Amino acid sequence: MSVHLTSQKIIKDWTDYNNHMNVAYYVLIFDVYGAEVLMNKFKMGEHSAKTTKKSTMVVESHITYNQEVNEGDEVDINLTYFDHDKKRLLYKMEMIHKEKKYLASTIEILALYVDLGQRKVAEFEDEKIKIMDNYIRENKNNFQSEELKFSSKLKK
Repeated sequence: MSVHLTSQKIIKDWTDYNNHMNVAYYVLIFDVYGAEVLMNKFKMGEHSAKTTKKSTMVVESHITYNQEVNEGDEVDINLTYFDHDKKRLLYKMEMIHKEKKYLASTIEILALYVDLGQRKVAEFEDEKIKIMDNYIRENKNNFQSEELKFSSKLKK
């Protein structure tokens, strides 16, 4: 079970001399085409950083490379888990080969909410907590909490 965030086609610039996608671009796809979609839903993306000086910063991640993808392949980026406390986000995404349906990669992220003006960790505003809690409530049946590496780091 999961929540679809976006799809992305693998381009030549992301491949290496092994003729598959280079490890660095898995993180790029998860960040730019997955996490940014999620952060925008929670009003914590680029617009927030520029207008309110509040954003998120990744402090830990765990990635798996399960099966290779190649130039021209299309992948789906899905959210498999999301939770938060007063100033932390925990989420996990998967990369699924769109045509062949195999699991290519996963990433688990622990991020902090940050006041960019002070460069310090901040607590979420009530509005953002409501947005996240509603999202969790609407999607909880699609989330899988097993095999999480960072769940003990949320302060609930």
